[in-house]
Amino acid sequence: MRVLSATALTESSARGALFSLLAGGMAKDITVSESSNQTIRYVSLVVLMVQNAAQTLVMRYVRVRPGDMFVSTTAVVMSESVKLLTCLLIIFYEGGFSIVHWWRHLSENIFQQPLDCLKISVPAVVYMLQNNLLYVAASNLDAATYQVTYQLKILTTALLSVVMLRKELSRVQWLSLLLLFVGVALVQVNSEEGKRASPTGLEQSPVVGLVAVIVACLMSGFAGVYFEKLLKNTPQSVFVRNVQLGFIGAVFGLVTVAVKDGAKVKDQGFFFGYDFAVWSVILLMSVGGLVVAVVVKYADNILKGFATSGSIVLACIASVYFFDFRLSVEFCLGTVLVILSVFMYGKYVPVPKKAVVHA
Repeated sequence: MRVLSATALTESSARGALFSLLAGGMAKDITVSESSNQTIRYVSLVVLMVQNAAQTLVMRYVRVRPGDMFVSTTAVVMSESVKLLTCLLIIFYEGGFSIVHWWRHLSENIFQQPLDCLKISVPAVVYMLQNNLLYVAASNLDAATYQVTYQLKILTTALLSVVMLRKELSRVQWLSLLLLFVGVALVQVNSEEGKRASPTGLEQSPVVGLVAVIVACLMSGFAGVYFEKLLKNTPQSVFVRNVQLGFIGAVFGLVTVAVKDGAKVKDQGFFFGYDFAVWSVILLMSVGGLVVAVVVKYADNILKGFATSGSIVLACIASVYFFDFRLSVEFCLGTVLVILSVFMYGKYVPVPKKAVVHA
């Protein structure tokens, strides 16, 4: 395996549809000229492509490189902690750097709302478990296979949106979900090569990786839809919500560390194996979604489709070069179907029905 430069992959990442809700409220008062808007659209394309591919590649790199291996459960705790601190700083900035206003805002929206915090604890725990599963997937699947397979979150989110939010999908969107499923199934044919060992000596199993991704996609879909419903029906801002998510996720993440890796952390230390690359993954999984959400404001569904497709292509090319990944006919065909399904799902959105006004 060729050595991958971590500095080349320190771009921001997004958490998919969860943080896209942030886009509408962050810059609603900003006016830009048409030419500036067009420039931002192209920048959006590049940023979204790079951040999606970077998270996959860096995560895969830190899980298969030789040397001291960090404990992934501790990295999840740090990701939640960084997200928590970042959102606290944003709220502090929005309040004009006033500690009094900052504390009052947190008190009114969090500390005095115990029942609300109980509700938000559901997606917080789910997201924490999902992030742990993504490390399992990255440890057992090639970066390209992981990137394509993880697009199943579109399928799970769509189905759960229909069930939980009563959303309507067009016929073309239903067809795109079928193509997505078939495409991911074809990609798995390429990964079924049996168990093999990484340069770290850890055994890798494509089956374990596939199960981890599927469960992570189910969790992502449920938590995303639940969080969207919560945002629409409560007055708290998305930053306040992410303070709650980050704090609760970090607390339950520490419980996971104690239960799963308590002995190892006690013996080696919490930050054993941490270096620049590991911290890059932590930042990619925490701050990235908040940063990219600002850019997503200027991107429509077609542009998002280009970004997703471009990130898949980038991940495949980088996997061939850095990880000696071998493309097969099945993998290429499956990837094409997944990319096509992403375009179809984003382009053929149902037109909202106009309300009939009676005289």
